[in-house]
This record gives sequence, C-alpha cells and structure tokens, in this order.
Amino acid sequence: MIVIQMEGEVVAVAGRTVVVTGGRRGLGAALVDEVLARGARKVYATARSAHGDDRPRVVAAELEVRSAESVAALAELAADAEIVFNNAGVLLPAALLADDLDAAATTFDVNVFGPLRVARAFAPVLAANGGGALVNMHSVLSWLAGSGAYGASKAAAWSVTNSLRLELAGQRTQVVGAHAGLIDTEMVSAIERPKATPAEVAARIVDGLENGAVEVLADDVSAAAKAALSGPVEDLVFAR
Repeated sequence: MIVIQMEGEVVAVAGRTVVVTGGRRGLGAALVDEVLARGARKVYATARSAHGDDRPRVVAAELEVRSAESVAALAELAADAEIVFNNAGVLLPAALLADDLDAAATTFDVNVFGPLRVARAFAPVLAANGGGALVNMHSVLSWLAGSGAYGASKAAAWSVTNSLRLELAGQRTQVVGAHAGLIDTEMVSAIERPKATPAEVAARIVDGLENGAVEVLADDVSAAAKAALSGPVEDLVFAR
C-alpha cells in the first residue's frame, strides 16, 4: 500500500456508523465486509434496487445517485452516518467521439454528479456528527487517457474531491480520494489483465482512512501513474 498523507483528522472505523454506496457487490461489498470486520457499529449498504442483508449491523437501502430525491432520502435515513464511502459508479462503452453522447452524459451523471449529490446531502449530516469522513472512489484512469468518458469522468471526480477537501475542512471532515487499477469485479471481467481482489483494495482504502490519509494509491499501478503526472502528457495512456 502506498499512501500520501497530510496533517488532518484521523477517523477510526470501530464504533462508527458507515454508509457505502454501491455496497451490494464488487468493491462496495468488500468495503462493507472490511468495515464490519473493523468494528463498525452500523453499515448502510446501498444498491439501485431493493435488496436484503441478514447481518444485524447492516441496513440495506435503495439509492439512485442520479436522483437528488433518492440521495436526500438516504441522508434522512442515515442521519447517524459518520463515514461515507462514495463507491457507486458505472462503466459504459462510451468513446468521446464514436459513441452516443447520451452514454457519456450518463457516465458523468453517475460518476461525477452522483458522488457530488451524496457529498452535498451528507455534509451537514457529517458536520452534525462530529465531522467524520468522506471517501471517494476514483481510478488510476483519473490520470490515464484511453478509456473515453469513463476516464474523463474519473478525472473530473478527482478534481471534485480535491475541492471538497478544502470546502469541508472547516467542519473537520476528512476527505479521502482512493485510486486503484483493475479490480477483479464484474465491471472489468472482460479485460484480461492482472487484477487486485476487492478485499485487498478495500483493506488498503480503510487503512488509509484510519491512518489519516487524504489520498490512497491502492496499488503500484496507481502509484506509478501519479508519479508520471510530472512527465509528458502524451505518456499518460492506458494500454489494454
């Protein structure tokens, strides 16, 4: 694990109430498992459709991040939240020029405005509960060209997170941006390249949170891409 740290609040998971968007499968499900293992008091795990979870500390909730009303309803339900993981996202086949612009617009609505809607709704909740933490899931593709609207949306989300960190500093909310390369989930199952397991990435993200990090680079691929930002921009390409 490679973590970039700045002086700030340190938020331990034990005894806390946590929200994980997109918490039904993939990395989201691994984050739910990880925070439960570290002693979270309660975890709201969201999905776009109704679902169940028989674990006593888990509250299964519906969330459509494209809907301000749905996000507001979640914030009202989870008024005791102290840590929010913005994990919900979408990967659509959306080249910037060749594909339907609607697919690119949907990608940005889910991956950029979705986490922003969640952040806006939960900022007062976190403030009322002592500050807590907001963790936004990005990607190594935040910094690498070649993945169309998805990569562009993750670059925008990275910028949003960096600005939210400043805007939320006054209420003592720790804002963490997490980057990872390929994770072995359904989203990238068609890509035949080495992948980290969701459990590995989830553990590294929560390690970073509990160590007071503002940015977590969950694998060597992400660390290398971040380091390359000072070099020629034409070298920042994701090669499948």
